[in-house]
Amino acid sequence: MTIESLKVLIEDNVAYLTLNRPKRKNALDNGLFKALGSAFVEARDNDKVSVVLLAGAGGNFCSGMDLAGDFSEGNAPFEQCAEAIASFDKPIVVAVDGTAIGGGATIPLHCDVVYAGESLRMRFPFVNLGLVPEFSSSYMLQANIGARRAAEIMYTAEWIGAQRALDLGIVTAVYPDAELHAKAKEKALEIAQWPRNALVATKRCLKATHIGNIEIAKKIEVELMMKQVGSAESTEAITAFFEKRAPDFNGM
Repeated sequence: MTIESLKVLIEDNVAYLTLNRPKRKNALDNGLFKALGSAFVEARDNDKVSVVLLAGAGGNFCSGMDLAGDFSEGNAPFEQCAEAIASFDKPIVVAVDGTAIGGGATIPLHCDVVYAGESLRMRFPFVNLGLVPEFSSSYMLQANIGARRAAEIMYTAEWIGAQRALDLGIVTAVYPDAELHAKAKEKALEIAQWPRNALVATKRCLKATHIGNIEIAKKIEVELMMKQVGSAESTEAITAFFEKRAPDFNGM
């Protein structure tokens, strides 16, 4: 079935969740945040689901926040979605190809197995937008690849290709785009064959030492994001984006 902009299929103990806004490169708006958050909650509570396989439709994983999208409900849908994914207690396999910006880069940090297609172009675009990291990525990126490499990536907002993502440890493996989704499905099914309770208990063991730090990161990110949103530098960055020009941060 399709829930608004999200395709959901449950089969062979795997919940297949596919971001389905290909014309917007699966950009995130309140509708998609709500659908994705609800799907993770339902997958958590469904005894027929042992693993989630997350992917994007149309050759791109996710281009981040839809700057032209509907956010009339404020931050609640984002916060609920972030909580549902960060606290999800079953294994998550994700297939990341094409564009993976903002949420498209931070969501995979909360996934257990991350497979990338060779077309991957990933970016953590926060400082270049006059903002700060979100989705506890200020901690999760460090936890995945180390503090110094995480700092370099966050401070530069550099573009990261598939091989560099693999070298850094952001992704588990890289495959040709034509094979990516099949490889991710194969791995999800391999994991899903084992007892669900054992998988949940093992993920609990793996995440136990991270839970407190994830919460600390979330709190400081929300606090500082509220200060940065609407600031002079953030306004200039967003204005420049829509005017298709380079931003001018001189004097800010």
